[in-house]
Amino acid sequence: MPSPHYKRVLLKLSGEALAGEQGFGLDTDTINHIANQIKEIIDMGVQVALVVGGGNFWRGRSGEGMDRTTADYMGMMATVINSLAMQDALENIGVLTRVQTAIEMRQIAEPYIRRRAVRHLEKSRVVIFAAGTGNPYFSTDTTAALRAAEIEAEVILLAKKVDGVYDMDPHIYPEAKKFETLSYIDVLKLGLKVMDSTATSLCMDNKIPIKVFGLDEPENIIKVVMGERIGTYINS
Repeated sequence: MPSPHYKRVLLKLSGEALAGEQGFGLDTDTINHIANQIKEIIDMGVQVALVVGGGNFWRGRSGEGMDRTTADYMGMMATVINSLAMQDALENIGVLTRVQTAIEMRQIAEPYIRRRAVRHLEKSRVVIFAAGTGNPYFSTDTTAALRAAEIEAEVILLAKKVDGVYDMDPHIYPEAKKFETLSYIDVLKLGLKVMDSTATSLCMDNKIPIKVFGLDEPENIIKVVMGERIGTYINS
């Protein structure tokens, strides 16, 4: 059996991905399918950290007329809901999991401590980073880039509803061109909606490659970890 291409990865899931086809809330089948793929790569010896967005419940820009800081904190709470759902799905299939939050809430999760997170990973536990960075004005994309740098992840696996990075929205423009490879500078110059500019710059400064792929095909998380060329690869 071929060995995995990576030893330690950070998987970033959009909140919308957890909603499945319904577009809002949590889809149990989708969550369980993702959990089973994570279990498979854990069984291969890969260390997995996870960051989940909250867009299936709340996006900061949804709070029109609302104070931006308040809206962002509400979004952080949405990521905690998703993180607990992923933890439950993983532990139901025997995967040891820890949720660490950037905002302290000891009754339901550990506070984020870098050394403790790394130790959990070394013990083959999945670590789910919740509540973003704990600060408003920063997205969960930035959280993913920051935590990947802190735990020295080899790659960020950016799982989306689209199967890669396109020059325009493929759902609207059938002629949209898909990129197989991109540089960080390309992403910033072309204004491509991969990650926000803060997250992209952080990945560039710390030389963290990004693999963008779709969750539409079964086993895509496993394929990416095994080094298969799917989606779009972003590096220097």
